[in-house]
Amino acid sequence: MVSERFPPDDPREWIKRAKSSLVKAKIPFKKMPEVYLEDLCFDLRQAAEKAIKAVLIHLNVRFPYVHDLAKLLALVVKKTGNVSDSIRRAAKLSDYAVEYRQWNYS
Repeated sequence: MVSERFPPDDPREWIKRAKSSLVKAKIPFKKMPEVYLEDLCFDLRQAAEKAIKAVLIHLNVRFPYVHDLAKLLALVVKKTGNVSDSIRRAAKLSDYAVEYRQWNYS
């Protein structure tokens, strides 16, 4: 269990929450056969979103209430001038955002 918490405007809290989501997503898939792969991807997306928001808070950049990682990363780029290609690729995880979690059986 998490012992120390920080206020929501503290990037350390967002990093701790990102790590929490990442820990859940890193449990070996073989040990959880009843878990859907897209749910694990959702946890990874959550971790990425929280980490990006921690960076934005650290940079004193206000961000909108969105789950679109590309939009959030654009704010980082606007402030810093660049992010690495590997971090940009995280934007693909937006496919697993909250608004896309409805099941599609078509």
